[in-house]
Amino acid sequence: MFAGLLFSRVMQAPADGGFFRIPELGPVAYAFGMPAVTALPLFHLYGDPPDDQAFDFIHVETIASRSSVHDWLIRAHRHRNLFQILLIERGSGQMTFEAATLPFAAPCAILVPPTAAHGFRFRPQETDGWVVSFTEDVTSALGERAGESLKRLKALAAEPVIPLGNANEIARLSALCRDLHEESFLAREGFRIAMRGLLALIAVEVARLAASRARTGEVTLEPADATVEALRRLVEEHFRKERLIAFYAEKLAITPDRLNDHVKRVSGVTAGHLIRQRVLTEAKRALVFTGQPIHEISYDLGFADPSHFARFFRKQTGMTPQAFREGRGG
Repeated sequence: MFAGLLFSRVMQAPADGGFFRIPELGPVAYAFGMPAVTALPLFHLYGDPPDDQAFDFIHVETIASRSSVHDWLIRAHRHRNLFQILLIERGSGQMTFEAATLPFAAPCAILVPPTAAHGFRFRPQETDGWVVSFTEDVTSALGERAGESLKRLKALAAEPVIPLGNANEIARLSALCRDLHEESFLAREGFRIAMRGLLALIAVEVARLAASRARTGEVTLEPADATVEALRRLVEEHFRKERLIAFYAEKLAITPDRLNDHVKRVSGVTAGHLIRQRVLTEAKRALVFTGQPIHEISYDLGFADPSHFARFFRKQTGMTPQAFREGRGG
């Protein structure tokens, strides 16, 4: 979502959102009146071109510093390799997250994993807080347990808005974000090490809060399953062309049946389900956030013809691609 070089000392921030009604904001069109586009924008930080060379990157800025420049609106977009944590200290707004629209209000934290389609509309003049952005490789420099806390955020980000229940929670996170901002801005000796440490503390705190609000009510920072994470990475790389479990099982040096059994035991769904859901997510992004014709979407996703794509989409969602697009304001 944001701009800058490694440990940038230029502080500014972004925002977007969606399809709900908040009394103070009034009715809002899906993706906030987003103009027709043929592809969902991909940025490094919001407005900057993708940077596949970004490494050991941590950036922090206030929400207001950038969102006010963009009329408190950041349109739907993605980041290829950035994870983001937003801390909403004041105000409220709406978030587009994939094909859904979520209202939020302070105090809360918001998790945005890499590649997720997202945007924000903040309540003008009232909303503020922090946005922390970092590349995933930062976790390797934090040690095993701290790194696992950052990785855990990925799974917890399935429900991105995390309400903060009391003043102590918001105070702890606010203080850590202020310290992170100060280290970045002053760039004193050892500031990179200090920033990594502060990022680890922020990640641990948010992961604890998110886990404690999960449906199970359990607080857990257990490491993500290595096989499932490896499968997800392979699916992300190959889902447009490869749908068969056998392809992924071969890459992971495991039989298809064992892969299915393992994934279901760990995640509750089969490997085939993970593959289909990734294809479905990309289809929904294209239908909601772009004006790309449906027949082009079907070919881009590797379907033999549009009718095959329509049958797949209807089986997964209960509606046709066109009906889904129209129901989301397309």
